[in-house]
Amino acid sequence: MSYLFYSFVICVLSVFNNLCFCDYSQKFQVSFQDPASPIMEGIIILHHDLLFIITVIGTSVSWILFRTVFLFHHTKNPNPSKVSHGSTIEIIWTITPSLVLMILAVPSFALLYSMDEIIDPSITLKVIGHQWFWTYEYSDYVSKKNDKTILFDSYMIASDDLKKGQLRLLEVDNKVVLPSKTHVRVLVTAADVLHSWSIPSLGVKIDACPGRLNQISLFIKREGTFYGQCSELCGINHGFMPIMIDCVSIEKYIKWVFFQIESETFLNSKINLIKN
Repeated sequence: MSYLFYSFVICVLSVFNNLCFCDYSQKFQVSFQDPASPIMEGIIILHHDLLFIITVIGTSVSWILFRTVFLFHHTKNPNPSKVSHGSTIEIIWTITPSLVLMILAVPSFALLYSMDEIIDPSITLKVIGHQWFWTYEYSDYVSKKNDKTILFDSYMIASDDLKKGQLRLLEVDNKVVLPSKTHVRVLVTAADVLHSWSIPSLGVKIDACPGRLNQISLFIKREGTFYGQCSELCGINHGFMPIMIDCVSIEKYIKWVFFQIESETFLNSKINLIKN
């Protein structure tokens, strides 16, 4: 009884106050994850609009076919008409689908071009796919002491090492940290084979090709943790290189960057001290 009550409360809060979001896949889920970027919002809206149009078309065509089979059965229509052509109806069923496709092309092309648009990015994140882990580099920040950028590898946490509340096959040891409501440019490549950097809640899915640099723009509208996985068949451990993005406020992001630079500087100075 308590489980049902808490489930009801969570549903009410998520519907009326948007306090709960679906940012990773659930059991028996058939719909999209909750959007966290304008691109994903556009994808969901376009999908719903197209689904409504397809439903109307499918229902109409099915009804026409049913009525045709029912009314023109040999028992109900023993003397069929000799008419073999209808110029008017043929013109209508040729022009109407063309007009529908032309109307649908306008929002589709607008969404496609907006995906490729890079709007004055404030941060550049470089993503490198390996078998079977991701490498991330923040090339905007360089330490003055050793001229190194923020660079780290991100491996999946094994099932045996998971803590209570963590998600199987989705948790990583080093998360990507990005600020909310900030334009981010993501450069994606691979070091060995084809990979695909995909985060459903952000509407991102871009191939990582060896020897080629692809780019995509990110604008995350709300704080939270977003999960993804490699969506390319990249080898035996293809399903074990997840993506985890922590979106925080700009203040927390600045503190995180400062901590990363300082910890790297401290570590390098300690190594040099040991060597000397």
